[in-house]
Amino acid sequence: MKEYKVIETRRYNAEKLMNEMAKQGWEVVSTTHWIKLISHALLITFAKET
Repeated sequence: MKEYKVIETRRYNAEKLMNEMAKQGWEVVSTTHWIKLISHALLITFAKET
């Protein structure tokens, strides 16, 4: 069974976040650029086996 987690971040922090999550066993399965009113965000979906 897989567990999923969606995290909102900024583009400049994405690489650091993905590397930190990979150390915990999470794998990136998708990314989505999202515009919230006047700000931009990156939604990253992670998955790992439980």
